Amino acid sequence: MRLADFILGNLEPILAEWEVFARGVWPAGGAATVDPPTLRDHARDILRATAHDMCSAQTALQQSDKSRGDGAAGADSDRVDGASVAHAVGRVRSGFDLMAVVAEYRALRASVIRLWRASGPNPDLRDIDDLTRFNESIDQSLTESIRQYTQTVDRTRLLFLAILGHDLRNPLNTILMSAYVLAESADLADSHERAAAIATTAAAMGRMVTDLLTFAASGLDAAMPLSPAPMDLGLTCGEVVEEARAAHPGRPIDLAAAGDLTGAWDAGRLRQVISNLLGNAVQHGRGRVEVTAGPDGAGVRLAVRNGGVPIPPEVLPTIFDPLVRGTSPEQQRHRQSGSIGLGLYIAREVAVAHGGTLDVTSSADAGTIFTIRLPRSPRPPAAPAPAAARPS
Repeated sequence: MRLADFILGNLEPILAEWEVFARGVWPAGGAATVDPPTLRDHARDILRATAHDMCSAQTALQQSDKSRGDGAAGADSDRVDGASVAHAVGRVRSGFDLMAVVAEYRALRASVIRLWRASGPNPDLRDIDDLTRFNESIDQSLTESIRQYTQTVDRTRLLFLAILGHDLRNPLNTILMSAYVLAESADLADSHERAAAIATTAAAMGRMVTDLLTFAASGLDAAMPLSPAPMDLGLTCGEVVEEARAAHPGRPIDLAAAGDLTGAWDAGRLRQVISNLLGNAVQHGRGRVEVTAGPDGAGVRLAVRNGGVPIPPEVLPTIFDPLVRGTSPEQQRHRQSGSIGLGLYIAREVAVAHGGTLDVTSSADAGTIFTIRLPRSPRPPAAPAPAAARPS
């Protein structure tokens, strides 16, 4: 059977091997919660585009260009580029590094050739041409994915700097103006008000710096450091909720904590998680915010709920990605300073570091609910894939 026909006729077994490999290199130990469509991403489109490209006419110049990863060889070649671009963007959003993306293509190439060779009798001379065309198309797809991956990462870095500059500048201006007025004012009441404004905005800047440091540490390919000690999660929830009520006096925030909420956790990290989830609920939700905590089997469960406009279904898969913030007009209008799009990412990383999970559901009827589940003592997150399955 010709290789292109084999690919089109055996998409499912090829995709099954791709899925297994993708799960093995999935970042941040989150492969267990990833569904098959996300693991496969645009692999089906890449394979179909590759097969059709192999069957299309090709000049010697086009063959030479494609051997260097340059498409521009007609509609079938354009389809290869399109599928490759979509795949690269999806993998960036899922947290893949560049070597993991390259490894996926390497594994795909090996799977197709191995399955094809095992499918029939000894090959004929046409197989050499088929292999050449297949390798050219895969090389073109890989090159286009790498190009799109690096462009997306570069844009993300620029976006990060723009967000950081904008959000640090606003509270800094408030601090400077309040300090100037405070220095010139003889009114004691006004002085107290200005001092409170300085404290509030400085705290907002402090949260951003804390989130930045946590984000930077999580990118060093090391587990988030924890200092677990016996604590009562209910008491910590109460303290954080009181702080949130003081910072947002016009916003009702309810707390319902019951049952045994003791365990060995990193109190500072969990305080950061609760604060980030509450801040997200206040900023993006409407009406009452509800915090509930209680036993959950052998562990504990904490949930933060808010009403308002539900999170769009297409946004939910990337809600925990770093630098992702609400983009709807409603979300942008009510967004407050002190957030650079890292809060939910950090909250999930803290949960994973404790051996727990952080999930979200959102609907117009039930509202938006972030739920964290923790064992009563930290346990290591899922072990990484074996070295043979991971890119070196």
